[in-house]
Amino acid sequence: MSRSKSRSAARLAAVQALYQLEMEETKLPVLLHEFHQHRLGATIEDATYVAAEVTFFDDIVKGVDARRDEIDALITDHLAEGWTLQRLDRPLRQILRAGTYELMARIDVPTATVISEYLDVADAFYDKREKGFANGLLDGIAKKVRGQ
Repeated sequence: MSRSKSRSAARLAAVQALYQLEMEETKLPVLLHEFHQHRLGATIEDATYVAAEVTFFDDIVKGVDARRDEIDALITDHLAEGWTLQRLDRPLRQILRAGTYELMARIDVPTATVISEYLDVADAFYDKREKGFANGLLDGIAKKVRGQ
């Protein structure tokens, strides 16, 4: 399997894990263990999940968790006046958090790749409007944190 496919799978799984972390307030080590043992590359209800790059998945989930306040502040700075992070749909919030973390911390990954990958994740959950919103927001954050 190609590295890009396993990283794409890691990004989608990371968004799912972050969503679960927020919804259930599961302890991070328990959540990571669950994903490692039962989700990444597993077959659940006749659906086979692509094997994800585990270290990349872990970096995104742990990184967002550790830097959540900083990430949320950056996202909030790029929202339209009157909008709050809590007003956003929960999956969209996790997509933006994971994308923002990667733009901040994973300078080894090109900006266009980060944005494109998270737009693909958004595509799995939303229609064109939310995808456009995510694109504009991640692009603005990229310009701020990467100067691009």
